[in-house]
Amino acid sequence: MSKPLSRSDLLITATHEAALRALAVAPGGQLRRRDLLKAIEQAVPMDAWALEGLESSGVPRWHKIFGFSSVGMGKAGWVVKERGTWRITPAGQALLAQALEPRAYLTELTTRYDAWKSSQIGATQQLGDGSTAEGEDADDLLLAVPEERIEQTIKLAHEDLAAELISTVKTCDPEFFERLVVKLLLKMGYGGSRQEAGQAVGRSGDGGIDGVINEDRLGLDAIYIQAKRWEGSVGESPIRDFKGALDAKGAQKGVFITTSTFTPAAVQAARNSRSYRIVLIDGARLAQLMIEHDLGVSVAATYQLKRLDNDFFTDD
Repeated sequence: MSKPLSRSDLLITATHEAALRALAVAPGGQLRRRDLLKAIEQAVPMDAWALEGLESSGVPRWHKIFGFSSVGMGKAGWVVKERGTWRITPAGQALLAQALEPRAYLTELTTRYDAWKSSQIGATQQLGDGSTAEGEDADDLLLAVPEERIEQTIKLAHEDLAAELISTVKTCDPEFFERLVVKLLLKMGYGGSRQEAGQAVGRSGDGGIDGVINEDRLGLDAIYIQAKRWEGSVGESPIRDFKGALDAKGAQKGVFITTSTFTPAAVQAARNSRSYRIVLIDGARLAQLMIEHDLGVSVAATYQLKRLDNDFFTDD
């Protein structure tokens, strides 16, 4: 017998269906986010639990639940979100042709989201103990100490964020991506605190180099950058071309960054460079570095974990 759906699961299905139906009848099939939220609240009966303001932000609980879960609607191909405007897609219209049974809907939503996530950053990231996040037993997580539960929750949230980052970066124009990687290296400390220590070279006459950044504040050595938004894996040939570009510049250090992955041959070609030091950064590593150095991301909420102060109860 299937486990009953939680209040959150039922709320997700109800708000998602209300959102799709509101978009379906809106002019052009689209609404601003604030208007969509109003339409949902008018269509879905909300109890005190759903309307309760969360302590960290005061935002109603259902806003938070809908906000996080609606990411899957976009990745499933049912809606498109652009600059605060939501638009229903033909696939979303087709979904409304039948009543949304909560359990079946949530299963389809999860399946489509997982497929999208896997397509963005490859196989599930390995945890420190060799197990995978998707294979983690829920009971183990519940039995863990609070710090471990928080750490694991943040890790899972950041894995989802990493997939979203790479998906978003792929939609940017090439020039923006080149500037992005230069900003990332500056945030990582290359060039010191001087923003002028790094620059995107540009598309015209770059000689196979997309950016350059000083390794130190004095500019005694430079690191040359190749930044490619690829869909398939980067093979050996682009690495050889990058070596040629480095040679033409008389450079010894280079960073090749891509939104996808590198083939084993490409990795070997970079390692076999005797005259050059080439570092490869794939999409998964790029997203991790962006999160670590707060580039393209912002802090959504801050929580405090409090413990008993034993000193307070100790007699003087």
